[in-house]
Amino acid sequence: MAITKRGLVLSATAAAVTAVTVTGAGLHLSQGQAFFQESPKELIDEVWQLIDRNYVDATFNQVDWRAVRQEYLGRAYSNKEEAYEAIREMLGKLDDPYTRFMDPQEFKNMQIDTSGELTGVGIQLAQDEETKELIVVSPIEDTPAFEAGIMARDVIVEIDGQSTQGMDTNAAVNLIRGPEGSTVKLTIRRGEQEMEFDLRRARIELHPVRYSIQQGSRGEKVGYIRLTQFSANAADEMRNAIEDLESKQVDGYVLDLRINPGGLLYASIDIARMWIDEGLIVSTVDRQGISEQESANGTALTDKPLVVLVDGGSASASEILSGALQDDKRAVLIGSKTFGKGLVQSVRGLGDGSGLAVTVAKYLTPSGRDINQAGIEPDIKIELTDEQRQELFGVSNKIGTDGDLQYVKALEILNQQIAAARQSPKAEATP
Repeated sequence: MAITKRGLVLSATAAAVTAVTVTGAGLHLSQGQAFFQESPKELIDEVWQLIDRNYVDATFNQVDWRAVRQEYLGRAYSNKEEAYEAIREMLGKLDDPYTRFMDPQEFKNMQIDTSGELTGVGIQLAQDEETKELIVVSPIEDTPAFEAGIMARDVIVEIDGQSTQGMDTNAAVNLIRGPEGSTVKLTIRRGEQEMEFDLRRARIELHPVRYSIQQGSRGEKVGYIRLTQFSANAADEMRNAIEDLESKQVDGYVLDLRINPGGLLYASIDIARMWIDEGLIVSTVDRQGISEQESANGTALTDKPLVVLVDGGSASASEILSGALQDDKRAVLIGSKTFGKGLVQSVRGLGDGSGLAVTVAKYLTPSGRDINQAGIEPDIKIELTDEQRQELFGVSNKIGTDGDLQYVKALEILNQQIAAARQSPKAEATP
């Protein structure tokens, strides 16, 4: 299967609101649907073949994948629901929460981000690889979940009174989404405490970039850019932000990647090239050990001092960007350790309108770091308590204010860098 960079997904979310680009099948759905109704096994075999050819681990996580094919094609299926359940069961043997099957409605849900809006409560979910619990990767700013005080790393234990034990993210997303104006009750565990949130679903417009000019302690003009996810329009919005701030002659930048769960691989590469003029950005390594490298191409929009904010909700594509900026000595990272998701998925449309996400590669930072499950350690660590995080990211929303301890530290470091840059002007070119 040929996979382009625009068909690759980097996100901590298994199925929520992250934008995806679909490659491959699904171009003749009416024929595919008719054929599938006659032979549900064809869909099962199509999924098996995609995994067999493309899965990142050639041992299939120590699973006898050929025996799996015999087992599932040896069964009889009377309807598509039985086939869907068999596919999920088959993929479950890989013990990889990021390789997943989506029925047509779930697949449609996963693509919603590309339209720039959705109807829901505004949270991104992941399934913990060890405990299988449903974890909030991050709430989307200015959404019902964000305003209610739901936080990154919260565990969802019930949805409208239904236990989430054993529930995958696709099922959870379907329960949480619903008509605009309707309500859903989420029971959350935070540490040892359980709490309930009654949330009213709303139509949510997704604009991943926000920016402003803020004043440093010595009158410096600071460009503050907050990137909330790497969606299809993230690179365009980032370019517009940087160009506008450059035209207003800011002295340096704070790039805020906190509670950013990731998104599209190409978006992270495009954005990295706006900050890094030369050097490696990321390597992706498939199961044959073939490494593809993406580098800067001399198109950086600014070389001014840069500080990047990260935390435990900064995942995947966020980790590619922050890891490249750190390894290439382009920025100072401040905050807490990132999420630790270093795997790449390809999302495929299938013949009946359903979809499949397959883990096809892992990525490495420019220095060769594999951050999967390990995360990226910031250069300057500023840990926050649960109470401080709730105050920062909750209803009070003190992000990027004097009440934001990590941001205050970022300004302090940035001001030092700006002062140093002023004292060491670049030498003039000689003819």
